[in-house]
Amino acid sequence: MKRKNSADKMRISFDLDEVLFVNPANHTCERKLIFPLNLIFRERLRYGTPDLINSLQKLGYEVWIYTSSYRTEFYIKSLFFCYGVKFDGIVNAMRHEKEVQKFSSTRLPQKVPSRYRISLHVDDETVICSYGRELGFDAYQLDAEDADWKEKIIERAGEVKAKWEKSQ
Repeated sequence: MKRKNSADKMRISFDLDEVLFVNPANHTCERKLIFPLNLIFRERLRYGTPDLINSLQKLGYEVWIYTSSYRTEFYIKSLFFCYGVKFDGIVNAMRHEKEVQKFSSTRLPQKVPSRYRISLHVDDETVICSYGRELGFDAYQLDAEDADWKEKIIERAGEVKAKWEKSQ
């Protein structure tokens, strides 16, 4: 029997700003963190984020953050730890520049999920989502308030996983 390892799991990544971190004036948000954590972590999570991430992991997906933000990996891990979430990987702008952009004379897109074997990337930017076919990843565009966003992403992940498993 073949032993499962992390290479056997499909990877899903999420952008932070306007995807998982949202403006409470426009979106329903998770509860604010208690004092003094709310002074350190000012971002507000889209309602349902911890449930979605944990559900995806229980379904057997690796869940990553892929952001063009310069927030440190420690900061991101610490903030999400307060909500009971642990990511399988984090790519921020510094890591992207070091590992993807390197010394390339051609400017690459802000995110290239396929470089990290990410099969599905969730983002709010049309331009990032449009690179999917060209760069070898599927994308789900999320921006507006949507009560069914979690179910839609789980469904899309299932579709991509079926395609991904055929290619393995």
